[in-house]
Amino acid sequence: MSMFETQHLNAFRPGLFDGKSVLVSGATSGIGLAIAEGFASLGAQVIATGSSLAKLDILRADSTRSPIRFAQLDVRNAEAIQSFLSGLDTLDVLVNAAGVARPFDEYRDDVFREVLDVNLTAAMRLTMAARPQLERAKGCVINVASMLSYIADVEVPAYCASKTGVLGLTRSLAHAFGAAGVRINAIAPGYHRTDMTRPLWESPVAADKIAARSALKRWGEAEDLVGATLFLASPGAAFITGVTLPVDGGYVSGS
Repeated sequence: MSMFETQHLNAFRPGLFDGKSVLVSGATSGIGLAIAEGFASLGAQVIATGSSLAKLDILRADSTRSPIRFAQLDVRNAEAIQSFLSGLDTLDVLVNAAGVARPFDEYRDDVFREVLDVNLTAAMRLTMAARPQLERAKGCVINVASMLSYIADVEVPAYCASKTGVLGLTRSLAHAFGAAGVRINAIAPGYHRTDMTRPLWESPVAADKIAARSALKRWGEAEDLVGATLFLASPGAAFITGVTLPVDGGYVSGS
């Protein structure tokens, strides 16, 4: 995505997030990176985190992404999260986008627990660690759920369980934080062309089958999730909290 020229960003007022501080976890590729770029393009000071030093080094060397600060953070490490967040004076928006899937391996106990740790527990860790800054800013949190929060996939039981858990976590934290003026919402992506889904969209048969079920008859792109996230973080969503917004092109409602 060009950081400054997309239809998704043109729908919003330039400088909408001027002076705002945004943290996006799982933002070294795919959905998280697209969201980080979206906020940066509208004026936010963005910190994008990931665990891979190799990916971080490549992104830091890319001058087109200069408005974004890339930092290493292992979302499985509660002490690292607490230390990282304690170093931030302000935070207006937290996007919990870190996520993994381990097809078929998730039937192993250790892998099942690892996937839940990254996809669900980490969102709780980051949100609780950021609570003081979010309450001071009367900010907001956007979690990343999934279409698999609603439907089954036999290959990824832990992914399905973790993303279903994001729905409940989002509702619960919305009520826990609401009195302080902090809003907690989520987006639920469908099939988007990312590295995680590459084996499917590179297979013509699988790709066509998925597109045919969606109402819009196409795959989503990572950029298709940017507008929904920016809206939920914007003043236009000031009275929206505790909800999960599907961004799946109508896939779940198809048959």
